[in-house]
Amino acid sequence: MDVHRCRFVPYPPSAVNALAFSHASSTKSSGKGPSTLRLALGRANGDIEIWNPLKGAWFHETTLRGGKDRSVEGLVWTQDPDEHENGYAKPGKLRLFSIGYSTAVTEWDLERGIPAHHSSGNYGEVWCLAAQPRSQSLGKKPVEVNDASDYQKLAAGCADGTVVLLSTADGDLTFLRTLSRPSSKKARVLSITFQNRDTVIAGSSDSTIRVFDVRNGSLLRNISFGGGPSGGPREILVWSVKCLPNGDIVSGDSTGEVRFWDGKNYTLVQRIKSHRADVIDVETSIDGETVISGGMDRRTIVYQRTGGIRAMDRRRWAEVAHQRFHSHDVKTMASFETKHLSIVVSGGLDTMPVILPLREFGKEHHRALSSLPQDPPIESAPSCRLVMSWWEREISIWKMNQSPSKRLQLYGGLSDGLDEPSRKLVAKMLIKGDENITSASISPNGEMLAVSTIAGLKLFTLKSKSPAEGEGLRINKVDVPQHISSLGARRIQFSPDARWLCIITLQNKVRLLRILSDSSSKGVSVLTRLVQLKRLWRDPTRGAKAGLIGSLGQYERTISRIAFSSDSRVLVVGDLSGYLDSWILEGLEDETQDINLSEVDEDDAAESSSDEDSADNKQNNSPTILGQHWIENPSSSLLPRLPSAPLILSFRPLVQKERSNGLGNTALHATRNNPNPHSHELPSQEHLLFALTSDHHIHELEVLKGKLSPWSKRNPTSSLPDSFRGVRDRAMGCLWDISEDRQRIWIYGSSWLWMFDLSQDLSSAEHNLERNASTEDDSSKKRKRKRDPEDDAVDASRDTTGAGSRVASKELRGLGTKMRKINSLDAEQEWISLDTPKAPDSDDEELVTEASSLGRLRPIGSIQTNGNLDDATEADGEGAQEGSVMVSRTTGGTSPAWWYTYKYRPIMGIVPLGSTPHEGDDSNTNDGVEVVLVERPMWDVDLPPRYYGDQEWVK
Repeated sequence: MDVHRCRFVPYPPSAVNALAFSHASSTKSSGKGPSTLRLALGRANGDIEIWNPLKGAWFHETTLRGGKDRSVEGLVWTQDPDEHENGYAKPGKLRLFSIGYSTAVTEWDLERGIPAHHSSGNYGEVWCLAAQPRSQSLGKKPVEVNDASDYQKLAAGCADGTVVLLSTADGDLTFLRTLSRPSSKKARVLSITFQNRDTVIAGSSDSTIRVFDVRNGSLLRNISFGGGPSGGPREILVWSVKCLPNGDIVSGDSTGEVRFWDGKNYTLVQRIKSHRADVIDVETSIDGETVISGGMDRRTIVYQRTGGIRAMDRRRWAEVAHQRFHSHDVKTMASFETKHLSIVVSGGLDTMPVILPLREFGKEHHRALSSLPQDPPIESAPSCRLVMSWWEREISIWKMNQSPSKRLQLYGGLSDGLDEPSRKLVAKMLIKGDENITSASISPNGEMLAVSTIAGLKLFTLKSKSPAEGEGLRINKVDVPQHISSLGARRIQFSPDARWLCIITLQNKVRLLRILSDSSSKGVSVLTRLVQLKRLWRDPTRGAKAGLIGSLGQYERTISRIAFSSDSRVLVVGDLSGYLDSWILEGLEDETQDINLSEVDEDDAAESSSDEDSADNKQNNSPTILGQHWIENPSSSLLPRLPSAPLILSFRPLVQKERSNGLGNTALHATRNNPNPHSHELPSQEHLLFALTSDHHIHELEVLKGKLSPWSKRNPTSSLPDSFRGVRDRAMGCLWDISEDRQRIWIYGSSWLWMFDLSQDLSSAEHNLERNASTEDDSSKKRKRKRDPEDDAVDASRDTTGAGSRVASKELRGLGTKMRKINSLDAEQEWISLDTPKAPDSDDEELVTEASSLGRLRPIGSIQTNGNLDDATEADGEGAQEGSVMVSRTTGGTSPAWWYTYKYRPIMGIVPLGSTPHEGDDSNTNDGVEVVLVERPMWDVDLPPRYYGDQEWVK
């Protein structure tokens, strides 16, 4: 592989301003949370990311795009009351609300990715937002119709001191009443929370916490903080307020103190000066025994109750641990707990969310999630060596030169060729409008560019400038019919032959736009009608546990991936529920046929709200275009449902190309009943689809047959290398290296790069590699320190509480984790571990059973040994760092079965480049694929200066 390692691609990650879990913590929930558990993450550029914890895998599912001058400053979730039908209860719908430097509270449509409702009034900017706890009696009421009081209300604190109450009843968002009018000081309401369903706690910028009664809007109590510290501001800013399960109040303020207040008489119980700067947010555990705080000094501090031996004693709070997990201010926190899950997610100006263990703080490692998007915002046009990237509303295109080694080979000792820069910015554009880009795609031949937002679709042509105009690209807009250009899209992608543009609408409908090229005028035009592709009806509740489905609606049917086959004749899309839909391009292209289409299709113009996935709507109305016709794959319904959402969908490139599509219908003759005959020929070659899911399961499917490929049957997920199955960062993309002697796929995440050779069975390679490793361990057993078996017992990820892995016993800080027990007077002693691993829950037992059953199918082949990958080097000739690569090589062969490295990080994306052989060079180069690897390290990101800069040397 020839790697161009690049760091010039601009992508400034945005600060994390808000975090919110979709469900409230509950000790009654087993496992690691319900299947509908989601984390909403709001950023300073207005984007809202939806994350799926996925039992510790943490998968970034989708992004609700923001726009110009927008920011997300607060997020809350609510859940509508359960719907009762025929004596059965269906969980209510989950709803997401946000605020951001305006007077409006916005509700988001998760299924379409756009705002659903806005609520604003005659009050100041909304600074904080809180949701009323769900009623505990909802599940006990056998009613068919829910009352308005059953819905969760929202409390919003404003910049002018107003506290307003909003109603979410009947799927709407309306103003209910005002709890607090603006005072003469107009003190900002900085923080707000519910103590219970009837009481609101609000922290202000005038050194006061106010307590309100929701039922009548009366003010129950003013809690004063007194004056500010000497030499500082007079007023204390109450940045955060939270309530413990017993009703006690915890606050964090601008003096760096965390204060504890009695929840009944609202008196100060205790205050701890723990931070050296403002405390921005605090979080509490579900049992009320732990509090965690974060502030501008970058410190995260944990407090726990101590003492209280007698029942009458009030237990005091004490700081038990502190650490800097962030390199900048900590702005927000969110916690979630069940029986087996206990985590706190924090975020701030350093753009990276960090997952911390709450119940097992200090006994488990933390984990930082990548600030880069799960779907890489970068594409390439390999044939013309163009690389395109986008962020927010800006698009940049670079022209990549040959690598230094290739240039030396091509130009010899000529200085002109060697002095050329490695890249050149040839185009840069800013999309009109206020909406951020949802998706962008460049055609493989580098002649077209498509850009989509939630408000519309734009199409451009790219042409090289003449020598008189200078270097660069000339960008011209293509005229697109208004009913198509105004069609918002979530995802778009060109086909490999650049004749089709796949459009995923906001309603998750699949549309195809036919692109026509005029060879005489060298122009581009589009058809006025979109091709509609119908998706199969699938029941989202199928195979799911009762009581956990229904709260997300059709959100899980959101299309997340698109894949075209290399011959552009097969199209597959995958959604978040794991279902795959596929279509086939029937017939051969015949340019002699006329195009007779209606100007505007009714469904495209109106985007009817009727559900196209209904079982009654199965007829395909796709038009015939130049002798070709899109039809549903006859084996589409046979394709198995993936165990989770696909991260990667990619067809294995065809080694042998099919016959030409040109003039394929000359043998057909028109008749009275069929004036425009066309061929019904289907693709004949084998189309293999590689799928990697969010839980890192690998499958390869024969799309035209609707079944697993022989390679996938021989290589189940349990046969993959342990190093790959243990990778925490999710896969982001892949690229292929296909030739007569190898079938390689390169898969990458934000911190790793893996290669699998699909021409070999990975199971035998891994089996023998493990056997060789165990043999080496046995031979060196005497000179190695014996490992503590307790560490082995806690290595499994299922024994953690949702953050990182367990801390080794020798690295634990504080008190010991063992107790010595004396059994008798004979001084018989027994050491008892205080950290006994928890028994696996039912979900984990299912995974273990599946892994063991698939493991029996693992074949045992020829012996594998370790080696080096000779052709996996950088363009400058520098090999991988020592200890950063691992290879499995077949005995007597030259092709590795798998290879990986952690040398490149953090990776924003990897895209392929085409090669331009030197004229007269007849040598058949077989050096592998040439790629551009884009890194975006955090030290290259421009961040604002820290508010508190003491102890810069401390991590």
